[in-house]
Parts: sequence; structure tokens; C-alpha cells
Amino acid sequence: MSSEEVRLAAGDVELTVNPENGCRIGSLRIGGTELLRQGEKYGCFPMVPWCGRIEHGQFRNGGERHQMPLNSPPHAIHGTGRNTAWSTARIEKAAAAFTYDLADPWPYTGKVTQTFELTEDSVTIAMGVETYDDSFPAQAGWHPWFNRSLGGEDVTISFDAEWQEERGEDHLPTGRRIEPLPGPWDDCFGMPYGVDVTLTWPQQLELNVKSRAEWVVVYDEQAEAVCVEPQSGPPNGLNTHPRLVTPIDPLEIATTWSWRRL
Repeated sequence: MSSEEVRLAAGDVELTVNPENGCRIGSLRIGGTELLRQGEKYGCFPMVPWCGRIEHGQFRNGGERHQMPLNSPPHAIHGTGRNTAWSTARIEKAAAAFTYDLADPWPYTGKVTQTFELTEDSVTIAMGVETYDDSFPAQAGWHPWFNRSLGGEDVTISFDAEWQEERGEDHLPTGRRIEPLPGPWDDCFGMPYGVDVTLTWPQQLELNVKSRAEWVVVYDEQAEAVCVEPQSGPPNGLNTHPRLVTPIDPLEIATTWSWRRL
């Protein structure tokens, strides 16, 4: 099927997916209002087969050590899926599915599938990682860039985390869990009962990000946008919290964004 831009619609809600640009959501418009920061690097991109930074780009799988490209020196960041073209597997009016095969520089073979289901008041995004051969550690998640302002007051971010991963000077978790600190944030938080974060644009829109995943990175240090990133493990998790993808146990993750107009 074609890999051109794919547009989904439900009522006055429109979502655009760009398979050739890392299968990212390029646009989410609710009643004509754009929620996502525009630009080739922005929108909402999948983080796969890892999330956030890998320390010095290196991780181990048993006795094997692997080196990923240092695309955010001195670390490797946000996986390879956002930098590759995906294939379109299925398109309906309000749903679609896309895939890509893991390849260099990732050292293992496998397939990643990402699906989108849109309604008038929500979108559910799911991702699966499976292996064609050897087992390997992996992570998956999403990196949305929500506009800080929709033309009115700036967004507020509300959540109740069990802990915050203490961040070292190298931007990696130190291994200590601390009480959540007030923002601004570029930090990972633990939510063992599932990610639940609410963004509110006063008098305009309330959007809730939920996932059964237990980690979320919140980033609000940029003037134009804020990020709420549900993910299957913390930054550097290939080393500190490895989750193996095996032939009988794929990695699966999903998130639902639901909204109501204020």
C-alpha cells in the first residue's frame, strides 16, 4: 500500500500520520485547533526500540555489547523508528496500521507494528515489537509535542506520581527514586498503577494521557511545547530495566489520549 500521508477523521477531529517520516502523528486537529507542534521533528513520534537516552549508546544482551550511533552525544536517544520509513498495512476512515522491520544500526531482526484508532473524543495508539530470531531487550513509547498555547492561556500539567527518577548531570537516572519535585521538568516519573497525566488549556480543552505503562517522561522546558511521554521503561532502561522480547513474548504498549472541550 502507499506510504503517503494518511488522514483519519471522526466528526470534526482530524489526525494525520506520516509513515515516511518515522510514522509520526504530524497533526491532531480538534474542531480546527491544532494540538501538536508543527515541523518535521515534532508532532508525535514513536520511540522504539528504546526510549530516551542509552548511556554512551551502549547496551548488553547477555555477553554481547552493542553500540548505537551517538545521535545526542555522548548518548544515543529515542530509538531508530522515528528515522525510518514505515509501511502502511491498513487504512480505514478512522483507523490505520503501519509496520517496519528492525534493521541496522539495531543489531537484531524483528518487526514493529503501530496502530491508530480515532473517535470524536479520543485516540488510542498501540505499538508492538516482535522478534524474528534471537531475544533482545527493547523499549517502546511515544514522544508527543503538545503546543504550550492553543491561542489562549498556557497549558497546565497535572499528575500524581509515586516517585521521580533522580536525574544526574548526564541526564540519565542515577538509580535513586525520590519524591516528585515541582517543575520545570525534563524527568522520568514512576506510575506503577499506570500513566495518568492531564493537560489543561484553560477555557479551551482538557486532554488526559493514559497508559498501562508504568513510566512517563514529562518535559516542559521549551517555550513552544510540552511533552508527556508514556514509555515501557525509564531512560537507559535497556541497561537498568531490560525487558526481553522473545519469540513467544512480544513487547506491547498502548496509550489513549481523551479530551473534552471546556
